[in-house]
Amino acid sequence: MLSGLKQWLWGHLVAWLTREHSVGDTPLCDFERLSYEVRPGDCILVEGNSNVSDVIKMITQSPWTHTMLYVGRLHDIESHAMRVRVQAFYDGDPGAQLVVEALMGKGTVVTPLAAYRRDHLRICRPRGLSPSDAQKVINYSISQLGKDYDVRQMLDLARFMFPYGILPRRWRSSLFQHNAGTPTRNVCSTLMVEAFTTVSFPVLPIVKRHEDGKTRFYQRNPRLFAPRDFDYSPYFDIIKYPYWGSREHAPYHQVPWSKDQVIYNDQREALEGAIDADDAPSPMAAEPAKGEV
Repeated sequence: MLSGLKQWLWGHLVAWLTREHSVGDTPLCDFERLSYEVRPGDCILVEGNSNVSDVIKMITQSPWTHTMLYVGRLHDIESHAMRVRVQAFYDGDPGAQLVVEALMGKGTVVTPLAAYRRDHLRICRPRGLSPSDAQKVINYSISQLGKDYDVRQMLDLARFMFPYGILPRRWRSSLFQHNAGTPTRNVCSTLMVEAFTTVSFPVLPIVKRHEDGKTRFYQRNPRLFAPRDFDYSPYFDIIKYPYWGSREHAPYHQVPWSKDQVIYNDQREALEGAIDADDAPSPMAAEPAKGEV
């Protein structure tokens, strides 16, 4: 009886946390351009609009509340075994662009990128990541499909980020315990960090210079990462495609073309024609010679 009540309460809590607010009619991101430019192995940040997103924004002081890995279309995944695994968790259009993500209430899943068409997105591209290593990162993320979402880890992270004056140290976090949590659960940022760790790609390492003058990189606990860390990391290039301005104000639209005259012969003849016409040398303002085609 108690177990059933606990399950009922938990289900209602997750439903409330994942409930989304209405979004504006005009998105901040040019989705068409972003979906054209994104590459397999890119990390995509999302500014969520759910209740849990509001909590994450407050905790991390960042608009980015979710991160996911772009794996491309089904044929972009080189490993046959990984393609088969994706098909076991996704039965939609095989030509759709896909991401792997860890979601509260759903676990680690495959989602069409088009599901985020109305959201504010940003590409974080791992600088210099080779195509072969990108496939290894993708393979790791696919291997995690089906794992549950680690809600306890998110709560631990929230406790860890509160200052000591609000929460005593003993209440703050169990994240530093060697075997804290369970390997059968994920949160979005940890999934991404662990995927890049498989190829020793740094996300936000601790860098120390030793007395001998040598520099050493140390891996941070993957459970301590938040979506904002990919935006902050110097090892990821930030790529933005704003909705307003990416096409309407493209640079070539600003070229000062003459709307009055067209030059039909070469530049020298056009220039001479312009000088003869009005003593105003302008190669873009010359009339074609009479009878010339």
